[in-house]
Amino acid sequence: MTRPYPRLLALLMLLLAALWLSLSAGTSWLAPGAVFDHLLAHDPLDFEVWNHRLPRGLIAILAGSALGLAGALVQGVIRNPLASPEILGVTQGAGLALTIAIIAFPQLPFTWLPLVAGVGGAGGALLLALYNSGLSFSGVRFALSGVAIAVTLSSITEFLILSHPLDINTALLALTGSLWSRNWHHVALALPFLLLMPLALSLAKPLNLIGLGDEAAHSLGTALARTRWLAMGMAVLLSSLGVGIIGPVGFLGLVAPHMARRLVGGHHQHLLPAAMLIGALLLVLADTLGRTLIAPSEIPAGILTAVIGAPYFLWLLARFKG
Repeated sequence: MTRPYPRLLALLMLLLAALWLSLSAGTSWLAPGAVFDHLLAHDPLDFEVWNHRLPRGLIAILAGSALGLAGALVQGVIRNPLASPEILGVTQGAGLALTIAIIAFPQLPFTWLPLVAGVGGAGGALLLALYNSGLSFSGVRFALSGVAIAVTLSSITEFLILSHPLDINTALLALTGSLWSRNWHHVALALPFLLLMPLALSLAKPLNLIGLGDEAAHSLGTALARTRWLAMGMAVLLSSLGVGIIGPVGFLGLVAPHMARRLVGGHHQHLLPAAMLIGALLLVLADTLGRTLIAPSEIPAGILTAVIGAPYFLWLLARFKG
């Protein structure tokens, strides 16, 4: 029998330890005591900790939590542990919007890109919603239509990149999922997650009932259509927020909730916060590893999460077949 609360506390402690490690790691390593001194000094001219590592760590926590929570919501609605926010078209819509903005407006300030990506992600999800509007909900149809829309949007993005080779470096950087050059301005952009989080967590009980099946959930008084579209809408907002700030991060929305389910069980009262903590932990560790492995150069966090997530996804597929 799982003991969710001690495990949630352990995840929180691991996340705090990972954040502290991210403050210490970099081109120049700092001892824990030196990090503590930097934090106490609160020097706005301190680039190393206050204006570089700390905002990156906080953004990784907020964006990783958002993507992990979005993945848990999608899997709860679809009732499939192999589902992820990618089937909503958010990631691909954000990527297409970023590519168009970079090509069409090369002088666009970098700080506008999160807003552009958020609008594009919402647009991709809107296409999926319009396709499925007026139809009775089917998890299989919803997932397959989402995959079709995602593939279409990705194909358009690849065509634009290949047809504009002079802009390819900037576009690819925005599409790899990186926390490079993120600062306190981006932390402020991520703060809406704190407003969305309690709304998403309030869906835990209805999602538990949906997991029992449509007939059982309906007989227990669950408004199935309202709960599904509300959860999907929340997942879209969370995914758009994460992708808009750091770019697409592959497999995080798939792996985090699945790991959470194995750790604390399937009750969404425990699963949703665990998915948040694991998503944040994975992204903080990926960012820290990415900027220390080949310092002073960086490996985008999205590449590292894909390296970890792809084998994990193949293992899930093999286990799902079995």
